Amino acid sequence: MRTLLFKLNSALLVVMAYSITLCNASYAATDPLPSWQDKESKKKIITFVKQAVDKKKDTFIPPNERIAVFDNDGTLWAEQPLYFQLFFAFDQLKNMAPNHPEWKTEEPFSSVLKGDIKSALAGGEEAILKIIVASHSGMSTDEFSKAAREWLNVATHPTTKKPYTQMVYQPMLELLSYFRDNGFKTFIVSGGGIDFLRTFSEEVYGIPPEQVVGSSLKAEFKLQEQQAIIKRLPELNFIDDKAGKPVGIYQHIGRKPVVAFGNSDGDLPMLQWTCLQTKNALCALIHHTDAEREWAYDKDSSIGKLKNALPIVEKEGWLLIDMKNDWNTIFPNH
Repeated sequence: MRTLLFKLNSALLVVMAYSITLCNASYAATDPLPSWQDKESKKKIITFVKQAVDKKKDTFIPPNERIAVFDNDGTLWAEQPLYFQLFFAFDQLKNMAPNHPEWKTEEPFSSVLKGDIKSALAGGEEAILKIIVASHSGMSTDEFSKAAREWLNVATHPTTKKPYTQMVYQPMLELLSYFRDNGFKTFIVSGGGIDFLRTFSEEVYGIPPEQVVGSSLKAEFKLQEQQAIIKRLPELNFIDDKAGKPVGIYQHIGRKPVVAFGNSDGDLPMLQWTCLQTKNALCALIHHTDAEREWAYDKDSSIGKLKNALPIVEKEGWLLIDMKNDWNTIFPNH
């Protein structure tokens, strides 16, 4: 009898273990955000989405109003030690330098050509704008897109040595897909250049170029050698940062978002416009807290400074996503 009971108990344990395994496998297969820890941030996101698509609830959001906007640098991909587009601009200047002998003695170009990036950026935003305008203009839109794509195909991050397009955040890729699977239209709203972003946004994020809002240079239509082209001019058109972000959304999208994700003070106006005085909306900031797997920075950083927004996030009850504790993984496994 004891032997029979032992065998029955053993068989029962095997069945229970198998059932648990099946349940875990089923959960993993249906979990829309597997790279997220099962903590408050993930639960709030999933609860918001479920309530937004439930027609029986007063929190229901009609499909045409499900607009979700995301900053890019520091929100969808990394941004340290410099914005990635700046590295592209530096290489562009070096390629263009033979046609600009004056850059040998003119700052900030002289320092860029010498590889002295610290000196090149000592002039702050004015120096950065000079670098961007010079390196991103004087060519057609097709020529610029070709140069950006070729650069992204070969350039690697100075620290990780990964291609820049592999420096995207796996949890955010899952989040974009999760929103789209539930009828949300996802947009990038970035201080970065709109044309630079459009060269990779669809392939990397699943966001088509017409759903990208960003900073831009002025442009003009020209007939050149029997070809119709759009020429990029060396003059700023629009800066899509800080208070410019809500304006950019208004001008490009024409609908107020119900979801907004950012990571810095520069994203705060976008979150305020989305969530203040809005009954059912989700706003969140990514807090870079993981010095081991990525970088840890906030109020003292020159890139992606997060200071003024922190107390507002707490006051308004918005999500503050702790990268170290909320994300199981940071970058995709390639």
